[in-house]
Parts: sequence; C-alpha cells; structure tokens
Amino acid sequence: MLYYIFRFLEQYDIPGAHMWSYISFRALLTLILALLISAWFGEKFIRWMKRKKIFETERDPAIDPFGVEKKGVPTMGGIIIIVSILIPVILLCRMRNIYIILMIITTVWLGFLGFLDDYIKIFKRNKDGLKGKYKIVGQVSIGFIVGLTLWLSPDVVVRENINVSQQNQEIVVKHKKEAVKSLQTTIPFIKNHNLNYSDVMGFLGQYKVAAGWMLFVFVTIFAVTGVSNGANLNDGMDGMCAGNSAIVGVALGILAYVSSHIGYASYFDIMYIPHSEELVVFLCAFVGAMIGFLWYNAFPAQVFMGDTGSLTIGGIIGVCAVIIHKELLLPILCGIFFVESLSVIIQTQWFKIQKRKGKRVRVFRATPIHDNFRKLDSQLDATSTYILKGWPRRPFHESKITIRFWITSIILAALAIITLKMR
Repeated sequence: MLYYIFRFLEQYDIPGAHMWSYISFRALLTLILALLISAWFGEKFIRWMKRKKIFETERDPAIDPFGVEKKGVPTMGGIIIIVSILIPVILLCRMRNIYIILMIITTVWLGFLGFLDDYIKIFKRNKDGLKGKYKIVGQVSIGFIVGLTLWLSPDVVVRENINVSQQNQEIVVKHKKEAVKSLQTTIPFIKNHNLNYSDVMGFLGQYKVAAGWMLFVFVTIFAVTGVSNGANLNDGMDGMCAGNSAIVGVALGILAYVSSHIGYASYFDIMYIPHSEELVVFLCAFVGAMIGFLWYNAFPAQVFMGDTGSLTIGGIIGVCAVIIHKELLLPILCGIFFVESLSVIIQTQWFKIQKRKGKRVRVFRATPIHDNFRKLDSQLDATSTYILKGWPRRPFHESKITIRFWITSIILAALAIITLKMR
C-alpha cells in the first residue's frame, strides 16, 4: 500500500519518496515495524486472553525435573505472529507480486488450520485437538495450491545459469537472456550442476516435462507438510521454535536476496529469479515477528504460540524455500525440525516393531528429541526398556536446551549459506 503511494509521489519529486524503491530500505523498515507490532500487540493480546481466562492446558510440573510449573499461560500466540507479519507486508510490499500473494495465502491458510486445532483443545476441552488427518489434508492442500500456482502462473519464471566458461582464468557464469519456466533446482555442494525434475522423469519420454512438474508439485507438498509438522514438534519449550525459526528466516532472507540479484546469482552459480526480491521484505517481517514474539515467549513464557503459530511458521519456511529453488537445502537449513520429526518416527515405529515381538522397547527417553534431554530416569516407564537410557547422563533445564538448539540452528544456517560458496 505505502509502496505504491510513495512511488506515485516520486513523480512529483517529493523528497525521500525514491527510497521506497530500495529493497534494503523497505526490508529493514518491515523488520522494525513487525518487531514493534509484535511487542505492542503481544502485550494487549496476553492481557485480553488472561481476562477471558483462555489458557493453555495446565502442564504438570511433576514431569519436569526442575519442577517448572506452567499454569495460566495463554496460548494461540500465533495470532500475534500472523498479525505482525501481515500488517507490515501489506503496507510495504508490492502486493501484485505473485510470490507475496502465495506467502500471504500460506500464512492465512495454515494460521487458520492451527487456530482450529487450538480452538478445539481449549474450548472443546479436547487435548488431541484437530484430528491428524484433517491437519494433513490442510497442509497437503496448501502445498498443492502453491505447487500448482508455481507451475501454471506465467509470472513465475527464472533465468537459468546454463553456461560456465573460462575467460582470462576466471569462471564466468552466464544466464539465459530470457526468463523461462524452469524445473531446475539448486543442488547443495555440487558445482556447475542443477537438478532438473524433468530429467528425473526422463524415462517417460515425451511426457517427461509434464511428469517433472507433477513431481515438483509433490516435492512442494512434501516440503510444506514436512517443515510445518517439524516446526510443530519443535514447539515444546519456551522460545524454542520462535528462536530457531528466526535464525532460519535470516538464512532464507540471504538466499532470497542473492537469488533475486543477477550479479550475486552469477557469482554463486545459482538461478536468477526475477521479482523474488519481495520475499526479502516478507522474510524481514517474519524475522521481526519472531524476535518480537520472543519478548514474551522466552523463558518463563508469558504466552505460547500454539499450533496457530507453529504450523504457520513451518509452512512459510517451506513455501519460501520452494519459491527460490532451494528446497533441497531444507534438510540442512531446517535440520532441527528434521531431527525432531525423525526422532518421533524412530520412537513410534521401533516401539511398534518390538511390540509385535512381545517386547516394550523404546529408543529415546522421550520424543520429540528436545524432551529427551530433560527427562529423568526415574520418570521413565518401568515396564519398558530404553536403548538410550543413559544419554544424556543428567537432565538439562529447558532454557539451556533451548539456547543449545539455537546455537545448532545457527551452525546449520551458516552451513546452508556456505553451500553456495562451495558451488
């Protein structure tokens, strides 16, 4: 909104109006605005929730080795995050940009899905919340919509890096002069090569391009659903998910910026994606909202984000990675989310396998994996055997676990960015 107003005023030589054409100016302004909205609205939201006595289900302090009691803490804090993202984006982004439209739809869609889950937990007194199959349907649906839009929209194009030549002992990466629809995506670590989904489906002959796009849609669905569920599982300790997501958001912002700048795209040997610079503005709003939310969500939490926040966060990260053709970097960039999901899968599947044999064997003390680090041996099920019962040897306070997970996320984010230089 403000972007178009100031661009209009620019033709009348209004001082400072030209600043709104700079991505760096709008991105940093968006970050600050999102942070301030999150901090201001967060306080109002928490007070309102407490007046209405809308609280998270009371957590038993007996399950925490340090006896931390979390009673009377409002949930649905994801509403703070969503509002803090959407207001700056609507004000400062180019709203006719297809990528911004997709990001807004993803935010609202998954925010509503998470809200339904939290609503059922709180007002219907059902701790299970929305049935898992309905969650999956909602996540798959938005993944399908995003993938299909990226396939069919004429505005979604890239300029491929196709020619690397040696000139004066320097490697020069050239991009196509025309922007085209492309099924290529960046392969981490491997120089001078991209993965083309149509080549993967090459065995289908003349149908390989159509099949490649179908594979791309499937990958989009998998990325959105996987990261969204991973973020949801990571949201189990004060400040955990918000801090990790802010770090991932910064890394994605850097990746989006270099992908939208033809000079940097050439230097890093990646595809140039016209008009994707608006994603930098969106991601700055995302990071600002996360940091502002941490003001209240850091230990001891005054509000929980709930599924309203965690599902939305994961969806935003997944969709953004797909848009900038960096979906293959997600296992590294979102390594924390990946390990959280993997720990749950290993725990449940191994227990089922052993149960068929008449045994009760678990791998971890508790899952998701962050809970494994604060569980006491005395709190374990006496009827079960634990493969990693002695690891770690002592429980850690959740604030220490959270900080160490943040540090791990920083390392993984740095590694994801380093992969560009390796190319």
